[in-house]
Amino acid sequence: MLNIAVFVSGKGSNFRAIQKAILNGFIRNAKIVLVISNNSDAGALDIACEHGIPAVHLSRKQYTTDNEFNNSVLQTLRQHGANFIVLAGYMKKIDSSIIRHYRNRILNIHPALLPAFGGSGMYGMHVHEAVITQKASVSGATVHLVDEEYDRGAIVLQRQIPVAPDDTPESLAANVLQIEHELYPEAIRLFAEGQVKIDGQHVTVLNTP
Repeated sequence: MLNIAVFVSGKGSNFRAIQKAILNGFIRNAKIVLVISNNSDAGALDIACEHGIPAVHLSRKQYTTDNEFNNSVLQTLRQHGANFIVLAGYMKKIDSSIIRHYRNRILNIHPALLPAFGGSGMYGMHVHEAVITQKASVSGATVHLVDEEYDRGAIVLQRQIPVAPDDTPESLAANVLQIEHELYPEAIRLFAEGQVKIDGQHVTVLNTP
């Protein structure tokens, strides 16, 4: 059973898509046991309350040192029995101490086809602006494992969409977000069903829908 902690900073649309997939039975053997946000005004906290999911505001600003903050995050994860972490629009870098405890059990979704348009500073609308500026013919979304480097973890799933000649960063963002809402639940389902084999930086999906 995956006991998932969702880390989120904003509206939580991917979180909502994942929860919907759990409730309708697309994802089995999994439940969201905790939502953590660094933003006290995050819409995702309201979504969590709607579904009776424990929601916690945890920000580095609340603590004197990085170590105190990271220990609090780990303690909160343990208290809620979380054994898997899903980053859903979380705008903070995960500390290496947390990655060590959850190695190969932290997923992120990136709004482009990694390794293209990834790395430090490549988040949100910045990604789509870069895709448009470089006149890329395709974009999409990537679900990957999280390690100590931005967007460098092993890729689990990708899906691409064409970039139309008249696309703007805003229209491309909307199209990619639709793909994210399909791809992220699909990736989590594969983990919940034990269909993902991890060997170092290589991921093998044993069975796809």
